[in-house]
Amino acid sequence: MQNRLSISIKNVEIWLIGIGGTLIAINLNLVSRVNHPTNFYVYILFLTTLYLLLKEKRHQLNLESSILSSITGTLLIGLVFVYSFFQINIGFLFLFPPLLSGFGTALLASGYRGLKQYKRELWLLGFLTIRNFMIMNKLDLTIVTAKFSTVILWYTGFKVNRSGVMIHLPTGSVEVYSACSGIDLIIDLLSLAVLFIYLFNLSWQQKIMIPIVAACLGFVVNGFRVALMAILVAQGDKEAFEYWHLGDGSLIFSIVASLFLCCFCWFLLSRNENESKNSINYSK
Repeated sequence: MQNRLSISIKNVEIWLIGIGGTLIAINLNLVSRVNHPTNFYVYILFLTTLYLLLKEKRHQLNLESSILSSITGTLLIGLVFVYSFFQINIGFLFLFPPLLSGFGTALLASGYRGLKQYKRELWLLGFLTIRNFMIMNKLDLTIVTAKFSTVILWYTGFKVNRSGVMIHLPTGSVEVYSACSGIDLIIDLLSLAVLFIYLFNLSWQQKIMIPIVAACLGFVVNGFRVALMAILVAQGDKEAFEYWHLGDGSLIFSIVASLFLCCFCWFLLSRNENESKNSINYSK
């Protein structure tokens, strides 16, 4: 009887791994269709985190599902398949595949009563839905970015003035488009901030602080990028401008901002560890 039960559980696990792997491939395929350079890599980070969280507690999961919850889970997964394979061009549907995939798989695995086992994982997938919404409905920061970059140029000794989103130097001008406003970098850093919050034990003050620092870092680093591009335009260096605007140079600023955020989070974690050691020594 015990052997049959273990074989049955193994079969369920194999099916769930197969379904989960297929859904991961579908979601990565869907996100690759969107014109957002770093979106694919952010999804890989989130899905890898989900895998590690589930792997860590796989032996504690209750894999029992009712017929009703299995039907509901199958329908949710079916919606993701239909949206992917038929490429339905309805904008708001792009928001939900990660969350539908998560709920569908969780219902198949553990039913309605077992959803609480996947609370952290579903919250992470919920953030991907929020991220998709932010990408579709971006804040317009062009004016603010143009003002900030103008201030940077002025403080570094350039003769600069601004009219709207145009930054004027004596020998050239640059226009700050919405794609250069920094909102994409801010969204990416906020995504990293969410991962840090979920992976590490932080105080509630730190959980509030990290997203704020992430957003500020994204805005400031992008402001320096726009200032650099204005200088390159003024110098007439078109090749360098294209590199920092559309080439690999644009990703370098994203990497730098991400490293700054990682260093800040590492500082918080080190501080927490030292405080914990001090409190233990004090109690002794």
